[in-house]
Amino acid sequence: MARILSVLLALYLALCTVAAPLQQRQVGDLQCNIDRLKIVNSLASTGTAVGEIDTTDPATASAVTAAQAGLTSAGAGIKTIALSLITGQAAPASARDQVKAGLLAAQTALAGINDPTATAAVTAAQNQLNTTIADGAAVVADCN
Repeated sequence: MARILSVLLALYLALCTVAAPLQQRQVGDLQCNIDRLKIVNSLASTGTAVGEIDTTDPATASAVTAAQAGLTSAGAGIKTIALSLITGQAAPASARDQVKAGLLAAQTALAGINDPTATAAVTAAQNQLNTTIADGAAVVADCN
């Protein structure tokens, strides 16, 4: 997960420095780019928070694996969007849908954890995921 997020951050930084004409790219304004950076950072923080959940219980371990898979899928969607932006292509709607579906899959998986020994870590991961979802909604709202 950290490797994917490092690649996404590098792609984002490259996006900010590519010298193609602005009208040919979906660079976005300052707020849009701040939102994009925030979702990349919050997705990384969510992955860290999910990784801190005690997986001793098999059902919890399974749910954590599902949450991590959702986050990985969301990260792959963000990577697709970033690559589109860098190359001057329109970001595919399917990539936005992939980000949304990945975040919702992670949310569903975390909601299914009923292990009392993991309650605090699960709550922390859910709170961080809610921040990530809000950051994604900001990207949608601010990056037309």
